[in-house]
Amino acid sequence: MKQITQIGASVDEALHLALQKLGVTRDQVDVEVLQEGKKGFLGFGAKPAEIRVKVIEEKQEIVKEELPTVQDKISEINETKIEEVQPNEKELIDQTSEVNETVSHEVVQPESTDVDPIEKAKQYIIDIAKEMNIHDLTIQSEFEGKRLLFKLESEKAALLIGKHGATLNSLQQLTQLVINNYAKTYISLTIDVENYRERRQSTLEGLADRMADKAVRTGRKVAFEPMPSYERKIIHNALANRIDIETYSEGKEPNRYLVIEPLK
Repeated sequence: MKQITQIGASVDEALHLALQKLGVTRDQVDVEVLQEGKKGFLGFGAKPAEIRVKVIEEKQEIVKEELPTVQDKISEINETKIEEVQPNEKELIDQTSEVNETVSHEVVQPESTDVDPIEKAKQYIIDIAKEMNIHDLTIQSEFEGKRLLFKLESEKAALLIGKHGATLNSLQQLTQLVINNYAKTYISLTIDVENYRERRQSTLEGLADRMADKAVRTGRKVAFEPMPSYERKIIHNALANRIDIETYSEGKEPNRYLVIEPLK
């Protein structure tokens, strides 16, 4: 089921934005209000409204009859946030979500203390890629200080990244669990696909400046869409030297978001 989580100044505004993103009308969706908007008092205590919008599926949809329902949370992220791809590729990503759940459960107990955790993690990624019909994947590994970096390359890089890196972030979280299930000491892992992380950081830094300027210009708080903690940290750091605004995070994971507030 296609769904998104959307925030806005009010429930009506959030719903309007969600319908635009999904390209559907009100009678084609179910709406769940996660948090009512709150204006606050004198600019303090304001909170955006947050809703979850699900597209109502047609009863005779072929894909649903052919594929099993995926219950894992990671599959929900992949289902709602991946970039628009061709229908056959979309089905493959749904299947991959199921594989993620299966493999992540299978690695709960290590097979042997002699297993190379890095090679085990690489094989985990390759197995998932094959289920996505990606057979040209190459993985290079290197250490940057205490952090291990996996560099992935493929002609189908967009499938591995997903919208705003959602699929890549899910893959990194799962692989982090796999590698540390076999490692004797904790390994901090980053997975990158064709320098996406660097491009994403540059995009976030530029967005941070624009949103900060908007907050100062309008004299009102500006809230971002929910994002992972490391992306919120990029924005915090990008704006750390500004004395006309302050930044802080609100909400609970995975819907935690960053707020920029102008200082008067």
